[in-house]
Amino acid sequence: MVSLLGSRDELLRVVEGSFRADIHVRGNEITITGSPEESSTVVRLFEELVELVRGGAELTPDAVERSIAMLRMNSDRPAEVLSLDIISSRGRTIRPKTVNQKRYVDAIDRHTIVFGIGPAGTGKTYLAMAKAVRALQEKKVNRIILTRPAVEAGERLGFLPGTLYEKIDPYLRPLYDALHDMIDPDSIPRLMAAGTIEVAPLAYMRGRTLNDAFIILDEAQNTSPEQMKMFLTRLGFNSKIVVTGDVTQVDLPGGTQSGLKVVQEILDGIPDIHFSRLTSSDVVRHRLVSDIVDAYGRYDETQRRDEPQPIKGVVKRPRGRTVSDR
Repeated sequence: MVSLLGSRDELLRVVEGSFRADIHVRGNEITITGSPEESSTVVRLFEELVELVRGGAELTPDAVERSIAMLRMNSDRPAEVLSLDIISSRGRTIRPKTVNQKRYVDAIDRHTIVFGIGPAGTGKTYLAMAKAVRALQEKKVNRIILTRPAVEAGERLGFLPGTLYEKIDPYLRPLYDALHDMIDPDSIPRLMAAGTIEVAPLAYMRGRTLNDAFIILDEAQNTSPEQMKMFLTRLGFNSKIVVTGDVTQVDLPGGTQSGLKVVQEILDGIPDIHFSRLTSSDVVRHRLVSDIVDAYGRYDETQRRDEPQPIKGVVKRPRGRTVSDR
């Protein structure tokens, strides 16, 4: 009951605050009083939470809130979503935390090329990295290749001192950080020296054929259409590609079209290629990140609505004197 209700009934309070029902606990018995619909949902919730506890999952307020959201949406069962272990490292297990995240992970198992598209904090890259590490551990692939386009997010790093490797390292740092969460840090240099794990900018992919590899392209919204085509055609035998990105955060120079936006139109409907779309409800960082994503979405929509639309058939002429005025 302590695992189910939380220390000092922390989890019980989350449940009570989410339903219009009276919940009383006495010993190992939980009594629920309320409308048939609310009471039924609370019963289903506790059944799912009990199954998670029996499976060894550690319940948190966030896990309880996500379970409640899944039941209210009548989507996948929380016990199935939150108990799917991808990998365990140093006492920590990486699992999907939302229905869309589980569908994304399942799609990676079923398809050769998967696009994970969604806002910051939805676990696109992190879950893909976990699947790559697991595939390597199970010897389904011989190497992991992680790549990113070297495009600045508003800053200019090209004039920094140092070697080429030192200049591009800041772009690739998030990939190293994820690796350190999943693999013993002491073994990473050895694996990289042996070529088992490769972290490189996208330009280094040109001209290669990548066999027996799990390849992840991160920040794909910062690729041009030509770069995206170049990358996807590197696919070799017994390889898998996951492309992740957020089409609302494009850092390309003005006028350059994002390859991630274009590829959705070009490849839609091709067998063995899947597009997984995550939303602000899949954000697994601080809850404010989800609110920030939604706020920016509303702002962008307002800006698009308020933009003056050109009137068809009317050509605006520049002001000033014409030849006939001279």
